[in-house]
Amino acid sequence: MNQNLVSIEFSPATLVKLDDAIGVIEEVFASFVQLSAEQVRKLNKMGSMSEHFCRQTLAVLEQNQGILPPDFDLGEVQRDMLAFETLRPRMRRIRDFAAKGDDTEMALGSDVFTAALEGYSLMKLFSKSESLEDLRDAMAVLRPGRKKAKTQAAE
Repeated sequence: MNQNLVSIEFSPATLVKLDDAIGVIEEVFASFVQLSAEQVRKLNKMGSMSEHFCRQTLAVLEQNQGILPPDFDLGEVQRDMLAFETLRPRMRRIRDFAAKGDDTEMALGSDVFTAALEGYSLMKLFSKSESLEDLRDAMAVLRPGRKKAKTQAAE
């Protein structure tokens, strides 16, 4: 086998810990919102460029609460900012380990697929054609049109 990007095994105890941790995260995330694509598209988004503006504006509003209309809930905005600041580093950590999980899953899949391609090539070299029919059918899904081209050329 020419490729082995990752070699990992999950013990039953590790899988229990992982599933328990995911369960806890799902519990905590139950109160989080899920926006539609349309909602996301329409939102004003606070990014790195606008964050300074938002912080400065909140500081000025704090100093000038007397000019705010009664329906402007500065306390709610301040709680939102605090929740934003509290959530951000945790979401960064979640994204970081989710990216590692995605990369590990991709590497494992690539290892298996590369080995399957190598094994298929070996089987073609050293085996009878009849025993490879199921593999050829599976391979046709990966390379659509190749089987048809051979069939049409034979006609």
